[in-house]
Amino acid sequence: MNILVLCTGNSARSILLESLLNDLGQGRVTAYSAGSKPAGQVHPGALSLLQQQEHPATGLRSKSWDEFAEPGAPEMDAVITVCGNAANETCPYWPGAPVRGHWGVEDPAAATPDEQPQAFSDAYATLRRRAESFLDHPVETMDPGELKALIGRVGKVA
Repeated sequence: MNILVLCTGNSARSILLESLLNDLGQGRVTAYSAGSKPAGQVHPGALSLLQQQEHPATGLRSKSWDEFAEPGAPEMDAVITVCGNAANETCPYWPGAPVRGHWGVEDPAAATPDEQPQAFSDAYATLRRRAESFLDHPVETMDPGELKALIGRVGKVA
């Protein structure tokens, strides 16, 4: 099962969830992340937090969602937005009509430098709870209706 996690900048929240889903999913899902207006680099706070929590951080990069609309790109089963801006933007056409859902989280990169460590910790904790809740179900075998309902419920996990 392929999951694309979208956010505007693809530097923090989407990166965190990409790593969490890949690590906690233990091969059951393959997560990717991208942004509508990628920052061009992963926020150091996101990389540091992932390393502290012993999640893979190698190879993570800020990239455009255009990469996933190109010929030969992986076909997505689900697209999850993690920020308010991305949720209100028009998503491009995804081959195979993936299930879409929103797991909004405040942007830790937008916090003041003094507040960023706590903001990253809070965003990580919320995204981890959601990833664990999602992966507690047989997501890779669910039909699209069940998957959409689950993604919607998980998006409400605080």
